[in-house]
Amino acid sequence: MVSAVFHNPAEIAEPAPAPRAAPRPAANAAAKAQPAADRAAAAAEKVPFDWRGVWLRVLPPIFGIGLLIGIWAIVAMGGNFPTPAETFKQALVVFGDPFYQKGPNDQGIGWNVLLSLQRVAVGFGLAAAVGIPLGFMIGRFTFLSRMFNPLISLLRPVSPLAWLPIGLMVFKGANPAAIWTIFICSIWPMIINTAVGVQRVPSDYMNVARVLNLSEWKIVTKILFPAVLPYMLTGVRLAVGTAWLVIVAAEMLTGGVGIGFWVWDEWNNLNVKNIVIAIFTIGIVGLVLELALIKLATAFTFEEVKV
Repeated sequence: MVSAVFHNPAEIAEPAPAPRAAPRPAANAAAKAQPAADRAAAAAEKVPFDWRGVWLRVLPPIFGIGLLIGIWAIVAMGGNFPTPAETFKQALVVFGDPFYQKGPNDQGIGWNVLLSLQRVAVGFGLAAAVGIPLGFMIGRFTFLSRMFNPLISLLRPVSPLAWLPIGLMVFKGANPAAIWTIFICSIWPMIINTAVGVQRVPSDYMNVARVLNLSEWKIVTKILFPAVLPYMLTGVRLAVGTAWLVIVAAEMLTGGVGIGFWVWDEWNNLNVKNIVIAIFTIGIVGLVLELALIKLATAFTFEEVKV
């Protein structure tokens, strides 16, 4: 008789797998590094360098400067105007020692630029201290808006240089009169842009502030200021640009020291090369101020600001 013997599956021992040899560390590292190197090489092949973008950024400014120099050279052919080469040689002399000082009215171009910037900074700072809070109040309160709008509409179109004689009469000095002129020309853009920014704050924000019963200080600091900041910085940019334009004309009229006086003094000496150098210096300083304020506006508003 044949008998069958049944075994429990748990009792059936599976054959032990053969032990694997541990990979060598060097081989393992090489195996991991190889795919990464392959991916980097593939990415380098897929994304070529954008030469077209570089040329579009570099060539237009070069062509613009070349066009300016070409027109300048054509004008200089008449013989009464310095050529670009002659002006460049004179610029090397002028900027070779920009901070010399031989007397109160005989200073290098560096000192004149710094003194003009100092006047702009003082006048602009005073205008910001007055204009920005006033713009907040005009935009916030209807009564003040109706009160000041006729005054702003009447006084804003007046040329800043028309205020210079009043500054000379009141302050009895060329330097405070020039600062007064900067103050007048800088205050209007900051008042108007700040007030417009406050008036354009969404009404939902103010309704929430009323529901939460926020104080006026918290409304200004927590709601109005963050919303108005882009408008306020736009007013600051306009004010600085206008101030740098006006200071040159003001210094021409008041005399003393400054880049405007330096231009007028060189004209009296019939030194046209230095006048051209001063024009380029004024433009470069204005460009630097503009770019610095654009960077500041971009940093605080988190958006791209274009010239």
